[in-house]
Amino acid sequence: MLEVTACADESDELTSLQVYNTVWPHDAVTIEAVHAFRDSARDYIDYLVREDGAVLGSGVGAIFANRAHRVVALITVLAGQRQRCAGSALYEAISRWSTERGARELEVSVSGDDPQSLSFAQRRGSTEVRRHVGLVLNLAGVPPLQVQPPPGIEIVTWAQRPDLARGMYEVDLETRRDIPGFEDAVAEPFEDWKAHEMKRPTDSPEATFIALADQEVVGFAKLSLTAPTAAGHAMTAVRRAWRGRGIARALKAAEINWAIANGYTELHTSNEERNAPIRRLNARLGYRPGIGRIHLVGPVVGR
Repeated sequence: MLEVTACADESDELTSLQVYNTVWPHDAVTIEAVHAFRDSARDYIDYLVREDGAVLGSGVGAIFANRAHRVVALITVLAGQRQRCAGSALYEAISRWSTERGARELEVSVSGDDPQSLSFAQRRGSTEVRRHVGLVLNLAGVPPLQVQPPPGIEIVTWAQRPDLARGMYEVDLETRRDIPGFEDAVAEPFEDWKAHEMKRPTDSPEATFIALADQEVVGFAKLSLTAPTAAGHAMTAVRRAWRGRGIARALKAAEINWAIANGYTELHTSNEERNAPIRRLNARLGYRPGIGRIHLVGPVVGR
């Protein structure tokens, strides 16, 4: 008989993480990254599903301030344990948890190379809202890049200029809704944004780069340090009036150089298929296709 229980301690959390890293080895993360994700959410749950004591899978649900009506859910079942209703049991548990909190929708993500999981979500009424192309940059043997900002632009780190947080926030407010699939995102207040987006355990002021024009923040980019030897591009944002001048390239080159200097062997990112400018930039920087994710939104069970 299947049993779904909420993670009760760090041992359970590590078991849940092991399931995730087994199924998503290309996106493997540390427990610190899990805690960063949890702490950035307004509410959070982590479930394990077992049968006769054996773990079959795990499921996470998270509610964020920018979309309080929706639960972001990640349901992961070990490859050898599928077709035993473990995924359905997790989906139902997260749905009940969501309903108790007034959430109307579940957003699930599936691997771009996993048609079985895509069908699982579609059968439950979920429809695709965005598709992300996974990208990987192997840093082995890569020489540092030239950081060449356009005239009048200075690149600094947040560690060098901790006073620029408000400027980055204003850039984020202007640019986040330009990302395909995030047009309806609701902005958090400044202090919440700083805590949830910029000061997680996976964030680093030294790995956050800011573009200045006469002391005005016109862009920023930051790495997310989610694994010991692999980092991810968490955000690259440039004000609309300053786009097309090479600022984004300078910011990403600074990130790549930082990763090389600090012993990272890979950089990961993903781009929404409709985001043509950043996809072209990443291709020019040498990123190669990896495994992407398909995001779908559907109703919670029982509504």
